Amino acid sequence: MSMMKAVQLHEYGGPEVLQYEDAPRPELKAGEVLVRVHAAGINPPDLYLRDGCKVLPPEWRPIIPFPIILGTDISGVVEEVAHDVEGFSVGDAVFSMVRFPSFGDSKCYAEYVTVPASECALKPAGVSHIHAAAAPMSLLTAWQFLIELGHEVANPLQPELHRPVPLKGKRILINGAAGGVGHFAVQIAKMEGAYVIAVASTKHEAFLRGLGADEFIDYKKTAPEDVVRDVDVVLDTLGGPTTGRFLQTLKRGGHLFPVFLGFSDAEEAAKRGIIVSTTQVRSNGPQLAKLGNLLEAGTLRVAIDSTFPLAEAKQAHERAALGHVQGKIALTVL
Repeated sequence: MSMMKAVQLHEYGGPEVLQYEDAPRPELKAGEVLVRVHAAGINPPDLYLRDGCKVLPPEWRPIIPFPIILGTDISGVVEEVAHDVEGFSVGDAVFSMVRFPSFGDSKCYAEYVTVPASECALKPAGVSHIHAAAAPMSLLTAWQFLIELGHEVANPLQPELHRPVPLKGKRILINGAAGGVGHFAVQIAKMEGAYVIAVASTKHEAFLRGLGADEFIDYKKTAPEDVVRDVDVVLDTLGGPTTGRFLQTLKRGGHLFPVFLGFSDAEEAAKRGIIVSTTQVRSNGPQLAKLGNLLEAGTLRVAIDSTFPLAEAKQAHERAALGHVQGKIALTVL
């Protein structure tokens, strides 16, 4: 069996469990393309899985055989195409969010990865592999929350499917606006004609105003729930148990979209007439192709916080753990 270099973990734990080593090169299956990876993006689920998914309720934690290769987002060049795949050829530059949601099946911190063709899109010609690899999960998350869900799969997080709302002429508050999902959400909301209130720390103000934010709130100085009222939509990219504080910023009939689990104020939301909805981002090649066109046109852009060689994935995870990331962190593979 041919081998490749990959970052694997043989036990759960901190960044120190990430091992750069030889691993079997994946074998192509029907419906897939084999991609020689040039860059891979780092996302919160990578850190959660490395840690044993402790952020999830115990009954949701998967049992995955070791070793595990982390990662979901890649950009690279097609090296091989399955017999039944159309639309992609050897030599095509592509990017993808691979097999998400799944646990341990993406295997993107590696020199090679097999990708379902339905989850691939041609890489925008004017966008580097690093920028393309940094985009998929964060960009698809912002898009599927705010613009187009793009699937009819049952929502594991609530009884009904998430439904985005029109943003033109609306006021939207984006919490965690400088991060991966947040910095894309700011741009998408402005593109759609919304008035954007960005919440982040002081050092990100110029960055976010440069992306189009109309107002900026430094949460270290001012709690946004103390000063903001009557917005139409709140996208809380951090979510968690404190997301209920944004109910008081919304007008009756408004929408609160927490990106992460933890909202527990359903009774208060109902009293205020506020719709709370969440979803789980899903791989979608055609949607990614549409977003690739926006990246190519310069309508949307990817901000890179930092890059690390694949062999230094440990250091990349340490950077992510420090927080206050501006945009995305990426691994360079080739």
